[in-house]
Amino acid sequence: MAKESKTVERSGAAKIRVVAAQVVWLLCALLALVLAVGALLVAIDQTNESNGLVSFILDLADAVDLGVFDRSNGVMEFTTRSANALVNWGLAAVVWLIIGRLLDRLIRP
Repeated sequence: MAKESKTVERSGAAKIRVVAAQVVWLLCALLALVLAVGALLVAIDQTNESNGLVSFILDLADAVDLGVFDRSNGVMEFTTRSANALVNWGLAAVVWLIIGRLLDRLIRP
C-alpha cells in the first residue's frame, strides 16, 4: 500500500507541475500577444491615446518590453516610429515566447 500512495502522490505532484507549466506558458504567450498587438496598432497608426483600450494595450506593451526592446529607444532604431515598434516589440514578443517555452520545459515533469 505504501507504494500505491507514493504513486498517487507523484501523480498529484505531476499534475500540479503540468498545470503550472501551462499557466506560465499561457502568461508568456499573452505577453507576446500584447506586444504584437501594440506593434500592430502603432504600425497602422491607430495610437489614439484617448481610446481606453488602445492606451491600455500600449501602456502594457511598454511595461513588458523588458526595457531592452523599447519602441522609441530599443535594440534597433529606425527613422519611423512604426518600424521601431514593429522590430523592437516583435523581438520582445519572440523573447517572451522563448522564455515561456524554457520555463514550461523546466517546470513540466
